[in-house]
Amino acid sequence: MVLRAWGELMLFRYRAADTQGRVQTGQLEAANLADLELRLGRLGMTLIHAKGGGLDLLGRRKISRRELITFTFHLEQLTRAGVPLLDGLADLRDSLDHPVFREVIANVIEDIEGGSMLSQALAAHPKVFDAIFVNLIRAGEASGELPVVLKSLTESIKWQDELIAQAKKVVMYPAFVGVLVFCVVCFLMVYLVPQLVEFIKSMKQEIPLNTRILLWISDFFVHFWWLIILTPPALFAFIHWRVKTDPAFKFRVDGWKLKIPPVGSILHKIILARFANFFALLYGAGIPILDCIRITQGIVNNVVVAEALQRVEAQIREGQGVTASFERVGMFPPLVLRMLRVGENTGQLDHALLNVSYFYDRDVKEAIERVQALVEPTMTVVLGLILAWIMSSVLGPIFDTISKLK
Repeated sequence: MVLRAWGELMLFRYRAADTQGRVQTGQLEAANLADLELRLGRLGMTLIHAKGGGLDLLGRRKISRRELITFTFHLEQLTRAGVPLLDGLADLRDSLDHPVFREVIANVIEDIEGGSMLSQALAAHPKVFDAIFVNLIRAGEASGELPVVLKSLTESIKWQDELIAQAKKVVMYPAFVGVLVFCVVCFLMVYLVPQLVEFIKSMKQEIPLNTRILLWISDFFVHFWWLIILTPPALFAFIHWRVKTDPAFKFRVDGWKLKIPPVGSILHKIILARFANFFALLYGAGIPILDCIRITQGIVNNVVVAEALQRVEAQIREGQGVTASFERVGMFPPLVLRMLRVGENTGQLDHALLNVSYFYDRDVKEAIERVQALVEPTMTVVLGLILAWIMSSVLGPIFDTISKLK
């Protein structure tokens, strides 16, 4: 039996011949050479030579969200056109460039041929197809509306990809500008200020306090530069380790993330938009509301919000209303509660939550644009103040000396 545990596989570089006799080269994960030959055989290729243990320098081990979007879109088009599922999956498998994704689809085809449903075959690969993907496919199979579900999935994954790209903008641009400012300060402290130290000291007059502070900071940069460089990554590694090993610490950190101005409010809206979007998709596909809440707990990526959803789920199980349960946890703003109330009263909860997703998506885009517009002038002002302080600390004693000479 082919091993499927990703941690037990190794990467092989191979040369193989296809059905037309053309030689192809590539990379594929397998347990051993026999397993590699079997996997290539399922792809319609005959192994010629293989070398194991190589690294994929192009980073092709992880299946990107863009590749998943392309796969879902093409599968939706094929099923809508009436192409049999196995034939459609085989065509997609042969057209994929990603070796790992191609192998995953080959395994899915093999499972379906063995009697599994599509959702069951996809569930065997949780690193590629998450719980929401699998549950929506299962709902599409049960309702006979698989093309409709696949279209909704495609649009949802596209929206999620855009949302994540916007979220990265909030962090990446300020981080880049911050690093640039830090590098400028390091250059001034390590290179420029030490060259002026001896001149300032040779004047043999009382050095002002701000100049002494500057000299102390410059001396610290010169002698402990390694500490300045190592502290940020060491601190990041420590926090990452604590988050992984201490649930209580992770809960506090996720709570802080939602309160950091101005990023916290944007992150909160992104989480609520994701929750509303996927909840609407699941509920619209016919999945019971308690299952919708349980599944969405795994995609919010914040244990504080996930814990609030757990309390909502428990209250609904006890017989409380949907809107009242969300209101009691105190995590969801008035817009979400108002839309939930409207959806609950009209029986169109999925449409109401899609409106929430739309409003927050627009709000997030506008907030990110505002943050980006403020970052550049703020960083410019900060850098200008730092340079002004350094120049005044260096030139102040010199001007004092010149004035006394007159």
